[in-house]
Amino acid sequence: MESLIQTLAISALPIIFAITLHEAAHGYVARYFGDPTAWKLGRISLNPLRHIDPMGTLVIPALTYWLGGFMFGWAKPVPVNFGKLRNPKRHMIWVAAAGPAANCVMAIFWAAVLKLAMFLPDFGYGTALAEMATAGIRFNAMLMVLNLLPLPPLDGGRILTGLLPVRAAWRFAQLERWGFPILILLLLTHVLELLLLPPLGLFLALLMKIFGF
Repeated sequence: MESLIQTLAISALPIIFAITLHEAAHGYVARYFGDPTAWKLGRISLNPLRHIDPMGTLVIPALTYWLGGFMFGWAKPVPVNFGKLRNPKRHMIWVAAAGPAANCVMAIFWAAVLKLAMFLPDFGYGTALAEMATAGIRFNAMLMVLNLLPLPPLDGGRILTGLLPVRAAWRFAQLERWGFPILILLLLTHVLELLLLPPLGLFLALLMKIFGF
């Protein structure tokens, strides 16, 4: 139990920022393309407290980590009114892609931190920083790959909706009501791991090559 608490304490900061900045990125890009909904509600913020969902941001990630599977979680969804975007179909793609892009940037940031930690002494803050950076890399990479799955309401599903012809996009979007139950089923049956492991491994291998780990 003590080991679990220590691990969660080290992982808490990168996990919270991975989830909350993912959502903030959606709101920022939506505002850029004409929808001020999230901005008016104060949701375009780097303050994690504005985005934390007690269950999805804290309890579920801790529980899934403890169970030994993919760490899974979410923040309060940033409200986006796609009808207010200047070009709803095209700009939906950019709004959806903003979240995974934020996770990609954070994964690269934590990889740089890990590289720095490798030059610090093997005790005290150096070890803790390396463990925190490793958690940041893994969770941001996982969140990025997970959200790029072409399943609405995940970001990948919205990106695909924006790319499909109008009629096909409308039909595909009807899958959204079943998206979350399907995702939970894939998680419980470990099919989700089979889907995510190849792209996740490829991304992590690319980071290792870039930073020379």
